[in-house]
Amino acid sequence: VEALVRWNSPTLGSVSPVQFIPIAEETGFIVALGEWVLRTACRQMAAWRTSGVAVPIISVNLSVRQLERDDILDVVQSALQESGLPPEALELEITEGVLIDDFSRAVSTLRRLKALGVRIAMDDFGTGYSSLSYLQSFPFDKIKIDQSFISNLGTNHQSATIVRAVIGLARGLELPVLAEGVETKEQLAFLEKESCDEIQ
Repeated sequence: VEALVRWNSPTLGSVSPVQFIPIAEETGFIVALGEWVLRTACRQMAAWRTSGVAVPIISVNLSVRQLERDDILDVVQSALQESGLPPEALELEITEGVLIDDFSRAVSTLRRLKALGVRIAMDDFGTGYSSLSYLQSFPFDKIKIDQSFISNLGTNHQSATIVRAVIGLARGLELPVLAEGVETKEQLAFLEKESCDEIQ
């Protein structure tokens, strides 16, 4: 499962993260929001495990601003300890943007996070800079194919080609691959035929 934040405003109603996440990023509020999501997700996952709900891993997105902070390791470690969740049950998702500004620092931070025992996934693969060198340099445990490619599977030949290529690339790198935003039987059938490991 993946923890996805939603804003139910008493005055604005249901506000899409597409609207409020960029503002949170711009203002820096994303740091506090991201930490709250992480802690809440860890507590919920621990509660599920205690009650016998067999969810193997929970994924939580980390923003560029969160990863740039010196205390990110402490925050993740604290969230795990407070909730009692084992590190291997937590997967941290990052986007390619995290890797651009300070490559060596990002590598160091991700390796230290991975040393805690958590998993690291590259989210929205193929929508940003997509330098394949990142896949050699970073300790990724999974590649996630962005839903924009999945939603066009039935209508766009190029999307199907890209999805096949990413699955083949992940297979060659011995990394599991997950397809986001699978909503139709046709999409599922295509992904099963191409041996995609996971769907969301």
